[in-house]
Amino acid sequence: MMELKNKRVLVVGAGKSGLAAALFLRARGAQVALSDSRSAEALAKELPALLEAGIMVETGSHGLLTFRRQDLIVVSPGVPADTPELKMVRSFGMPIIGELELASRFLLGQILAITGSNGKTTTTMLAGKIFADAGLPTLVGGNIGTPVIDLIAASTPETWSVLEVSSFQLETVEEFRPRIAVVLNITPDHLDRHGSFENYAAAKARITARQTADDFLVLNAEDVATQKVAAKTKAKIYWFSPRRQVKQGAFVHGESILFTPVEGARPEPVMPVAEIPLKGAHNVENVLAAVCAARLAGIAAESIRASVRSFVAVEHRLEFVAEVRGVTYYNDSKATNVDAAMKALEAFGGGVHLIMGGKDKNSDYSTMAPLLRERVKAVYTIGSAAEKIDRELAGVVKMVTAGTMNSAVAEATKAAVTGDVVLLSPACSSFDQFENYEHRGRVFKDLVKQLQSS
Repeated sequence: MMELKNKRVLVVGAGKSGLAAALFLRARGAQVALSDSRSAEALAKELPALLEAGIMVETGSHGLLTFRRQDLIVVSPGVPADTPELKMVRSFGMPIIGELELASRFLLGQILAITGSNGKTTTTMLAGKIFADAGLPTLVGGNIGTPVIDLIAASTPETWSVLEVSSFQLETVEEFRPRIAVVLNITPDHLDRHGSFENYAAAKARITARQTADDFLVLNAEDVATQKVAAKTKAKIYWFSPRRQVKQGAFVHGESILFTPVEGARPEPVMPVAEIPLKGAHNVENVLAAVCAARLAGIAAESIRASVRSFVAVEHRLEFVAEVRGVTYYNDSKATNVDAAMKALEAFGGGVHLIMGGKDKNSDYSTMAPLLRERVKAVYTIGSAAEKIDRELAGVVKMVTAGTMNSAVAEATKAAVTGDVVLLSPACSSFDQFENYEHRGRVFKDLVKQLQSS
């Protein structure tokens, strides 16, 4: 564990994990300062707790002297690594880590860490349920909502911490070492932050950087970028595939999910595919990844089967909202990139009225064209990315520039007929019009509920 008493530590960014890190550091005796580029007014809710704890808070900008007068800097995931002040102190050899790295040095027990461009939250929640149902002391957190640092107090040597980890968090890990690491898939996302797909994929691969031959790495056998992570690990590799048998890992054979514990062993039956309660082929992959992780942790197949059967879809992820006058409405607000939106569309045979848009992440929407022609009646664009989406998909399907969520839901409802689907799957982040994807999803659901009562 790190010695923090009387160390001068700067936390950069007052997001959820930054706040948790600052309070944790102060409780451990560090002299803590927090710097955020937002105004004091914007941080009005956060300031009282910080000041009461004796944390110095700098708002409105980042002062160069604030950064230089430290022994350690802890960076929130939302703060880019190329921020000028960070680049400066990095050149001086200043230690810079993230909240995930800091937390992992104090967290007791074993870690199951799950990353990927899509499916992280569903797989993390499912794995957490499987582990807890099996009677293992289980904590769930990370990018999923509860900062990892907030799990420390409840952790014991027997605990399994099931963590969703993002590329932003993995950028700043050094000693972070999961007992089991899972990479679900790697498709273009956050290119506005990482600069290139290669940089983004490299950040994802850092999940296995400190693993050893005593650890396990679970990879998607059908995802080319994910397969390449295999060359960067010392861990034992297990695969999952919905299409073919793998040497060791989880796969679909016929109508069943099987697991091969070691290469050359007889595959073990786990459960019928038909018992998976989640919609979409991508969720079969998520279940396969969770099966792999659970079996590697020693959980029996029958226990896994029971947990999967009783799992309820996570909010904002292909979430059924309602059927109104023969039209079904689905909330997939968590689809913040193109690949996620395409996976959602693949769950429906046709008749889809698709609501897309938000804040662009340097995405290529034209890759959606074949799927849109096949399954979508019309696209309703919202937010600042609307113009780009309209331009890149012009002539593919009917495009309606709706502008706002209210208008998009109203226009889609007017056009939809019995048997059609109105799907919110934005392929963009939410920050131009909403606080986050949860806020966006709740607004959509509230609008649908109003339709039910009208």
